[in-house]
Order: sequence, then C-alpha cells, then structure tokens
Amino acid sequence: MPKLVGLFSVFIFGFYCTFSANAQLSNAAAWASTVQNDFRVIPDITYRQANGVELKIDVYQSRNGEGPAPTFIYYHGGGWVGGNKEANVLRLLPYLEQGWAAVNVQYRLGNVSLAPAAVEDSLCALRWVVRNAEQYGFDPEKLVVSGNSAGGHLALTTGMIPSEAGLDRQCLGSETPDVAAIVNWYGITDVGDLLSGVNEKSYAVRWLGSQPNIYEIADRVSPLKYIRSDLPPIITIHGDADPIVPYDHAVQLHRGLDQAEIVNQLVTVPNGLHGGFPTDEMLRIYGSIFSFLDDNVLQ
Repeated sequence: MPKLVGLFSVFIFGFYCTFSANAQLSNAAAWASTVQNDFRVIPDITYRQANGVELKIDVYQSRNGEGPAPTFIYYHGGGWVGGNKEANVLRLLPYLEQGWAAVNVQYRLGNVSLAPAAVEDSLCALRWVVRNAEQYGFDPEKLVVSGNSAGGHLALTTGMIPSEAGLDRQCLGSETPDVAAIVNWYGITDVGDLLSGVNEKSYAVRWLGSQPNIYEIADRVSPLKYIRSDLPPIITIHGDADPIVPYDHAVQLHRGLDQAEIVNQLVTVPNGLHGGFPTDEMLRIYGSIFSFLDDNVLQ
C-alpha cells in the first residue's frame, strides 16, 4: 500500500476537511516547515518561444534526493482557453512527498494560438525535460505526464502521439522521449465530439475557432486516434456525472486500451462531477494512482 501520510495527508485533509483552529495552526506549521526545508523551486524557465510568447515551466525538486528522481510533468486545465500553472501547484504535492521531482507547464491558450498549439507546446515541454534531465535530476526512464480536464487531454496526447504525426517538428532538440505512464484526470479523448451535437462545449469551439478544417484538426489531436499496442500504462480518473467532459470519453479510452492490450485502469467516481471530489474519494484515487505507478513505473 503506498505511503499516504505526512505532507500528502496534511494536503488532502487540510484542503478538503474543516479542522479546529488549533489543528489548523499545528498542521499548517508542520506543512510549511517541511516544504521550506525539503524542497526547492526553480520558477519560470523558458522552454520555448512561439507567437512572440516565452513559454515557461517551473521545476520542483527535493533537496534531499540522491540521483535522478522519477518526474511528474503536469499540464493545467481550463478548456485550452483558460487557467494557468500557478493555480495548480497543490496538485504536485502528493508526488513531491513521494520523493519525485515535478515540472509544472505553461502552454499557449486559445487567445494566443488556436489548436493544435497547446498540443505542440506540451510535446516540446516533454522534450525539454529529457534534454535537461541531467542538469535538473530528472530520471528520463521514469517520466509521468498528468493533467486535469484539458490538461488531461494534453497529458494523453503528450504520451500517445508519435513523432511521425509531425506535431513536435518545431520543438528544440532531436530527442524522441518516451513517457513511463500517464495519469489522466477526466481528460477529453475525442475533441470532435465536443464541436457539435449533444456534447458541444463552448471551450472546444473556442479552441478550434473558425479554421476551415476543424474536424481534421480535432481528429489529429484526439487521443482515441492514437490507441495502439506500444503505448505506456494509462490510469484515468473520471466522475460518472461530469457535466463538462462526458464520462463516455473515459469509457471509450478504457475500452480501446483494453482491446489494444495496454495496461490501463479506469477509476470511476460515483456521482462525481468535474473534479472537486470528496475527501474519501481523493484518498481512494491517490491510493489507486500510486499503486498503479508502483507496479508500472517504479519497479
């Protein structure tokens, strides 16, 4: 059973539960002391420039690590048209507590560049991690990509899209990185499904814009297109009452991966919406995630 105590327990229970004033003070002090003493942050490193924008990542490292560390690469949500990396720092804490390094990624939103720009940036961020692995202590054999919602989609495309698809042509370097696993929190798997019909979503329409070939682009950046036999292990978390990203996206991905005989797991949250899951569900989810990673990445 993975270790779900210490900093992670403080994070989960502090974030989702109400404590007495004394408990809040005690836990907050312990948490702050641990973070300050055990971790360091290298913020706003430029990993590429596009559309006149410097795209940044933040690196989080243990001060006490010895040798290359498993590395968690995170893409924020926001429907590809909103959100930012800074608002999602707390999502890194469970991995930092386990001794991982973490990379928090900024990418171009729809108001800067329409699809497939965010996918291109995410692939370039992965290549940056591999190219700079020695300098920052990343283990290039143990890279896990993750994200929530649109970020879940970007984690999936980053781990699933092969170089021959041509979406990494503008990335610096010549590395052909592989990821060890994907942790997908309620990510979109069929972009075209959200452009019209009963599942139409305004964020997807905004991200594709008025380009004449939106369905072709949507197909090119849809994870379901890239299911094949050589993919990394994938774990998906999704609420079955999600009003933002249809739960069926997770089900279709799970079925396709099963058919391709890819190691994968679907963790369903009963009556779960678009995140914001109860404390007991979060503990169950992270238990499943770290068991999955223990079996498939950290062996």
